[in-house]
Amino acid sequence: MDASVIQTFTSPVVLFFVLGLLAAFARSDLAIPEALAKGMSLYLMAAIGLKGGVAVSKSGIDSTVLIALGLGIAASFLMPFFANAVLKSFGKLDRINAGAVAAHYGSVSVVTFVTAVEILEAQGKPPGGYMVAVMAAMETPAILTGLLLARGMGSKDGQKPSELLHEVFFNASVVLLLGAFVIGIIAGAEGFGDVAPFFEAGFKGVLCLFLLDMGLIAARRIMDARAITWRLIVIAIGLPLINGAIGTTAAVLCGLDVGSAAALGVLCASASYIAVPAAMRLALPEADPGIYLTMSLSITFPFNILINIGLISALASMLVGALGGAGGTP
Repeated sequence: MDASVIQTFTSPVVLFFVLGLLAAFARSDLAIPEALAKGMSLYLMAAIGLKGGVAVSKSGIDSTVLIALGLGIAASFLMPFFANAVLKSFGKLDRINAGAVAAHYGSVSVVTFVTAVEILEAQGKPPGGYMVAVMAAMETPAILTGLLLARGMGSKDGQKPSELLHEVFFNASVVLLLGAFVIGIIAGAEGFGDVAPFFEAGFKGVLCLFLLDMGLIAARRIMDARAITWRLIVIAIGLPLINGAIGTTAAVLCGLDVGSAAALGVLCASASYIAVPAAMRLALPEADPGIYLTMSLSITFPFNILINIGLISALASMLVGALGGAGGTP
């Protein structure tokens, strides 16, 4: 087994996630207060945004950054088309639910990305700081594609397009990530030094507790699931494998270093369970949350955390080693 995969399983952040899964399956009363969970989420997004902005302030915006942004945005627009076709044909979903689920698999999971960055850094393959901007840019295009697939962009039942657009482009995660990213660029390394003890010293510990909570939620939701078939389970595992491999390969071919290529692969493999569900509740209230939330949060999310991040990291190293052209640590 590749060292990248082994390191993933021995990472404290992953082990805390496993602890949450096991506690929930054992029907323990272990729980993280909702207010604390929201606070940890805000902290993690602010920290990753700031650190990414500081990294870009050091390196500047060059062709590599623009290429990564272009790849990410294109992937977010295009991935839902493939997902939608599979969901309708193999998954046997109707048009509305297929479009809603497809949007989740074109968008991204912030927590999966943060976890991947932590694991990649521990492996000596740190992604470029600009990948934070790529992650934020990938959150929203898939929502528009999913809506187009589900029923077109026309309004329905008096829904105002402006309300949907506001929900898509100004949801909390996008605002905080991009805002913190810009602050990091403006402040630079010197300005960040004043707040670095708060955002760096506690980052790993907060991430461990947050993933403990995510493990509890994922396991409890899957135990309560009623609308998930074996076909949808296969899709929820197959899509991240395919999307992750394609995203990683494209990134390496375009010259990204090992860590950044792996990070883009993880973004392509992840599925949103925060921003997209919020938009779907507004735009597609007839879609079944029991399907799209269970697939993205309770199946794809654990699979990525436990297995796929390690696989993508190993693939990125292998591709860079084989091609011998991209930078980074193979």
